[in-house]
Amino acid sequence: MTLLQITSLLIVLAGAFGAINYLFLKLPSAIGILIVSLIASLAIIGMDSIWPVMSVEETIRAQVTAIDFSDALLEGMLGMLLFAGALHVKTSDLRGEWRVVFLMATLGVALSTTIVGVGFSWLTGMPLLIALTFGALISPTDPVAVLGVLRQASLRKSLETKIAGESLFNDGVGYVVFLVLSGLAFAATGHDDGHATSEAGPVAAAAQLFFQEAVGGAALGLILGWLTFRLMRRIDDYSLEVLLTLGLAFGGYELAVALHVSAPIMAVVAGLLIGDVGTKFGMSAETRHYVEAFWKMVDEILNAVLFLMIGFEVFAVTFDMQAVLAGLMAIVLALVARFFAVAVPVTLLKPFRSFSKGVIPIMTWGGLKGGISVALALSLPDGEWKSLILTATYIVVVFSIIVQGLTVAPLATRLGREPELDV
Repeated sequence: MTLLQITSLLIVLAGAFGAINYLFLKLPSAIGILIVSLIASLAIIGMDSIWPVMSVEETIRAQVTAIDFSDALLEGMLGMLLFAGALHVKTSDLRGEWRVVFLMATLGVALSTTIVGVGFSWLTGMPLLIALTFGALISPTDPVAVLGVLRQASLRKSLETKIAGESLFNDGVGYVVFLVLSGLAFAATGHDDGHATSEAGPVAAAAQLFFQEAVGGAALGLILGWLTFRLMRRIDDYSLEVLLTLGLAFGGYELAVALHVSAPIMAVVAGLLIGDVGTKFGMSAETRHYVEAFWKMVDEILNAVLFLMIGFEVFAVTFDMQAVLAGLMAIVLALVARFFAVAVPVTLLKPFRSFSKGVIPIMTWGGLKGGISVALALSLPDGEWKSLILTATYIVVVFSIIVQGLTVAPLATRLGREPELDV
């Protein structure tokens, strides 16, 4: 199938499954589309096991695996999704919570990666560095999943902003940690991309890579966002200004990839700058309306397609008893790790500020995993442990989106109606 045919099919199926969800399931749009696509995929697999002569599963599996989900998300959709998410998170809302966000996006990711990695290595016998790579790809909360679900969960705006803001930043940091650890883990097998090894030694090279990716991505986002903002101040044409933001998201992301700096961090920083400073000082009221409406629509459409693709990725996953058990254990590990990633920063900050008792369970349960984890797992080089990592990742992501996504709002209500981070 050509790229146009694949894109057309995905959009048609996303619309059809979205309609089924709207008419019958009545779940939040993203979760509903994922569930319908997952049911359709499992039904096809079941039919093929009953009537093997049909070979429908084999045909669909070939088409699904032909679509490079990792490239499609990491080098295609992710830039627009992160930019759109950051565009609607105001820095003024984050300013009072920067300490919490910073600690969760740094110390929290490090703790979660370590807990999941060490635990998964102990449970499966996987080499520690490879298990830590799994910990890095499963630890960050996915802003695409978080924003897509929380937007329809009727959470108070302030709590939604805090969870979404933390997910935007820990996603970028987690992606950089994944690059560093995967480079170290697969260097000995000849699968590394050259980023994490140098004459200075692997540890020094890893530190250099982390600094280059994280700081370089943030700097590039600031520069490109500021240049776009300055240009928009001189223009009063809403269609052109929408086009400029689209160019910033697309072009900036690809430039970051070319410069070997963190493209996700670039997209988040540029989106925050345009969404706050740009909308206040660089846009007329009419332009602001069209920019926000355009990116909300882009966000909704890409979310629908992404969750549809996650449902169909079941064809790319190998399910055996060992892998399924590892995936179920990984769910527990991921939740325990997320608990410590939230509880430790909150505990460290308690001497300086007050927190309501509902913060830790809500932010633990609301830290959803998503398509980025699946894409990172698919991007790993082929080897002995890739299939197990992919299966475990897929099980954790599906559980997170469906079970946690559908219950985070009732949990918040039960704990006292969306408690604030600060009293």
